[in-house]
Amino acid sequence: MNKFYILIAGLFLWSACTSTDSTNSTTSSEKPLFELLDSSKTNINFSNRITEDFEHNVFNYPAYYNGSGVAVGDLNGDGQDEVYLSSNMAENKLYFNQGNMHFVDITEISGVAGRQGGWRNGVNMVDVNGDGKLDIYVCYSGNFDIALRRNQLFINQGLNAEGIPTFRDEAAAYGLDDPSYSTQSYFFDFDRDGDLDLLLVNENPKPLTNLDDVTIQDLLKKPDPMSGSKFFINNKGHFEDITFKAGIKNSALSYGLAAAISDVNGDGWPDIYLSNDYSIQDYLYINTGKGTFTEQLAKHVDHISMNSMGSNISDINNDGLPDIYTLDMLPEDNKRQKLLQGFDNYESFYLNLRNGLYYQYMRNMLHVNNGTGSFSEIGQLSGISNTDWSWAPLFADFDNDGWKDLFVTNGYLHDFTNMDVVKYNENYFRSIGGEVEPKHIMEMLSKLPSSSVKNYIYKNNGDLTFTNKVVNWGFDANSNSSGAVYSDLDNDGDLDLIVNNINKQAFIYQNQTDSTKHYIKVKLKGLTGNTDGLGSKVTVYYGDKLQLVDQMPAKGYLSSVSSMLHFGLGKQKSVDSVRVLWLSGKQQVIKNVQADLTLYVKEAEALDDYKNPKPPTPIFKSVPSLIATSQNKNTINDFKRQTLLVNALSFSGPCMAKADVNGDGLEDVFVGGDVNRAGVLYLQTKNGQFKAS
Repeated sequence: MNKFYILIAGLFLWSACTSTDSTNSTTSSEKPLFELLDSSKTNINFSNRITEDFEHNVFNYPAYYNGSGVAVGDLNGDGQDEVYLSSNMAENKLYFNQGNMHFVDITEISGVAGRQGGWRNGVNMVDVNGDGKLDIYVCYSGNFDIALRRNQLFINQGLNAEGIPTFRDEAAAYGLDDPSYSTQSYFFDFDRDGDLDLLLVNENPKPLTNLDDVTIQDLLKKPDPMSGSKFFINNKGHFEDITFKAGIKNSALSYGLAAAISDVNGDGWPDIYLSNDYSIQDYLYINTGKGTFTEQLAKHVDHISMNSMGSNISDINNDGLPDIYTLDMLPEDNKRQKLLQGFDNYESFYLNLRNGLYYQYMRNMLHVNNGTGSFSEIGQLSGISNTDWSWAPLFADFDNDGWKDLFVTNGYLHDFTNMDVVKYNENYFRSIGGEVEPKHIMEMLSKLPSSSVKNYIYKNNGDLTFTNKVVNWGFDANSNSSGAVYSDLDNDGDLDLIVNNINKQAFIYQNQTDSTKHYIKVKLKGLTGNTDGLGSKVTVYYGDKLQLVDQMPAKGYLSSVSSMLHFGLGKQKSVDSVRVLWLSGKQQVIKNVQADLTLYVKEAEALDDYKNPKPPTPIFKSVPSLIATSQNKNTINDFKRQTLLVNALSFSGPCMAKADVNGDGLEDVFVGGDVNRAGVLYLQTKNGQFKAS
């Protein structure tokens, strides 16, 4: 009983999770931007069905309701994306695109259903072996034996006589049948040697409770090959684990849910933002260009989400710089915030800080790139900080107006951290006298409130703010959604959406953007080894405007989007130029490009070398203090005496003031004192030093 009770209490302590039905109240008689298509039209009747019993449930595996992913890509070369949907407990499904938003299930013929048993998480369509055909990588996790946790790599064998792509699981041959608790795969060329390497984001399947300073430090120092994230280098077609050498943290305190890959600091090398759930901090790995990464979150970002879920790196304000967005679990309305609030208190906050786990707050974070190596967090200003229990963030121009909008999947099958339920469970444990039987677990599961909410979609206003368009754009269907991707499934010039739901049919949203709004698509053809040009940057210029899109399909949550890059242009009928910067350092510029077409760009035709601009010189730099003063630490904590204080006055430092007090033309400084020390006046000398008077 004690062990199980601690597990339940620990899950509540760590999760602090929420859910909401709140949407914008704006109504409109205009036609919604998206239409939710019925499965009778699409022939996609997939549903990620999960069931629970005494052995398999959310109490034993906290990620039980986290959902699964979806991937899209052109598997037969006809210019239309196929759809691959992942199921946690049943077979994955592959749907062949026949055009006009109609699909046919080819899972059995293609051989990509996945093994029997196990728990499927993220999926990725990527050309792993560089032969020009998209392969499929499937991640496994859950409380299962190692044999059921080994990831699968389905290598594309080409088309059969009927033109259907077929696959064979060759994960072991490539060194990628990893048995760790995997969330999602991210293939990219981190060393720029022309082939794809792999970041494997992993999770600990159990929460770690009763953590103190000593335990946290001890766990952080020890590698955990099953729970910690891993990094694999591609060595002539075989992947080798170089996690420790590469500088990737690999401890049991790993609750990785997503990663975002982009050249964050503009030096030409792809970096990693890794999102961790619970109180474990996110990691920002900066690529050194020498086969390693250095973790530099604190250098670039001031604070982060508490329970980081899905993430995305995208240029949201069209300034040519990558911005970072992470999701959390904060609801919109006050009632839900209070009902589902967890123990996010002062003591736990500073326990994390003392152990290097950084400043974390339970809300979505939008970190806007300042171009100086720093980011400014503006999620609340932008209006996208509260989207409930959120999973997949996707930035893309859904209305073709030239600005990237935001789609967010939302929902958790049951309100696991509902405070009324937590209280009920505490009382129930006491009432059964310590003997936990299967019937007791099933009783508690039956008391968990069901949740069904709406996904979020926001219009980018072009001024760093977003407007909620859930009603206007046709997203009023309730669900518990997880993985999601965008793709122009019907090739009509706007982006459609595919959403994976728990215990409900997948959503296929057809975009109905006004055809008077123009667009450009860009299809990259890289060299052998990186045939889709992953890591490349494409910039479209017109007038005094620009748009930047990274080629990195694995994004959001457990999913990979279309590798066909999309740019909305609004009323613009042409663009001045399109610049493609390949990861190899080559670039090419195509001038005077007409709108409403697909531009095919080959790396083999890139002749110019690109030189990354030198980073701007900072206006200020840190120097040693010229004033020899220090403040004694105050052990009084105002928060413990007055819990509703916004700021603790007991933590305020001494006052400071400057003036030329002796009339010598030099500014002097007065530093105030405290209860145990008098203030001091420092007079400036002619050589720029300060001397206590």
